[in-house]
Amino acid sequence: MAVVEYVALSAQLALERRLDGIARNVANQTTAGYRAEGTKFQTLLSRAAETAPVAYASGARTYISRENGPVTRTENPLDVAVQGEAWLAIETPAGTVYTRDGRMKMLETGDLVTLGDHPVLDVGGMPLLLDPLAGPPEIARDGMISQGGIEIGAIGLFAIDERAGLTRYGNSGIIPSRAAEPVLDFTASGIVQGFVEQSNVNPMLELTRLIAVSRSFEGVSNLLRQHDSAVREAVRTLGQV
Repeated sequence: MAVVEYVALSAQLALERRLDGIARNVANQTTAGYRAEGTKFQTLLSRAAETAPVAYASGARTYISRENGPVTRTENPLDVAVQGEAWLAIETPAGTVYTRDGRMKMLETGDLVTLGDHPVLDVGGMPLLLDPLAGPPEIARDGMISQGGIEIGAIGLFAIDERAGLTRYGNSGIIPSRAAEPVLDFTASGIVQGFVEQSNVNPMLELTRLIAVSRSFEGVSNLLRQHDSAVREAVRTLGQV
């Protein structure tokens, strides 16, 4: 395979991965707490060319954006939005997962869970249990839950190291590569009751990226067609000679 074909193929693979990320973002633009996905590209220098290095798109790596999404008021006492860079913790079959989706519900048993029935955890990593007969809870900025004027527990807030890699769990959950730390200072981070954070996907930006990626893919395809045509013409000419 010629150098041109290697370069073009690497570009197509990278663009395809970017296109997959855009599709996921668009599909989840209305998913509460969803974090948009992006792709970082690297290049490798090849010695395939004697006169100049050849750059291949390589190692396209997806990442999850930490940019906060817009917040919507719901007036539901079991909805919370996280301010700052902190995360809520929930218990799942995959272990502890962190999320910005603060939509919760209380089971008949008093268990505080997500809409997906995952237990919401306190700062110690334990599930929270409310009194199903004590009425709607009041939730303070530090996550403290009160019912009937009595404090019964606190929703845990956790900080994730900015150097940690993030793996997606479901739609709005993430699993960090480094252990999350409990938030103890609620000056910059906290909880607001009666609000929900929406997806941080920018639909217009994703549409612009989709158009750019589609054009780039078509441009690479045209390059391959032109190269193939040139090779065929060269073979035909040499064959006649």
